[in-house]
Amino acid sequence: MLEGMQIAFFAVAKLPADERGTSFFGKKTCELLFKGNGQNLPGFMIGRQLTVVFSFFLVASITGFNITPGEGNNIFGISDGAQTFMNYGFHGAVITTILASITWQLAASAFPIAFLNNPATYILLCIALFLEWTGLCSGAWVLARVMKTVTKIQYDEVYVGTPEDRLATNHADKEMTTAQDVGHLAGGGFAGHVCGSHDALEGLDIGTWSLGSDHSGL
Repeated sequence: MLEGMQIAFFAVAKLPADERGTSFFGKKTCELLFKGNGQNLPGFMIGRQLTVVFSFFLVASITGFNITPGEGNNIFGISDGAQTFMNYGFHGAVITTILASITWQLAASAFPIAFLNNPATYILLCIALFLEWTGLCSGAWVLARVMKTVTKIQYDEVYVGTPEDRLATNHADKEMTTAQDVGHLAGGGFAGHVCGSHDALEGLDIGTWSLGSDHSGL
């Protein structure tokens, strides 16, 4: 669930505020996640990472083996070489990656609003923010600020503006239909807007583009 939540949160982060939630819990989740200066979104990522690491260690301790090959106790009677490989715990890593990580991410990329509307999402968000509040990983904020200073990166809004800004200046994001996006396990993850497209930002009519045109200014 936590893996899917991060995908859903980032999928709707650039949507206008009134389009982010369609239910009581969906709106409560978005209000908590995006309130103020938006610090709760990266705060969630820190708390989420703590819970994910703990979960993987827990699963590894449950699914791991400590069987000495060559003593006749190999699981399912497999060879000593196979038992040695199994003792490393790769089987548990593969299973948890598929069942507890990738599956949820793919589902959330196709149905982000459904994840936001789930009451469990709001509860897990509160837990993740509490874990971040404890300060166990506060060093991540310092390192992120150092990286921002060194690389001179800016927020997306500096480059493309907020959805409301683009709409007000007649540079609204291109609409996508349900058939193009929602319900597919590939793509942008939501039937809303594709932000950051050059034709939308520059006010260009995409129908006027040609292969021979000079678009070096973009």
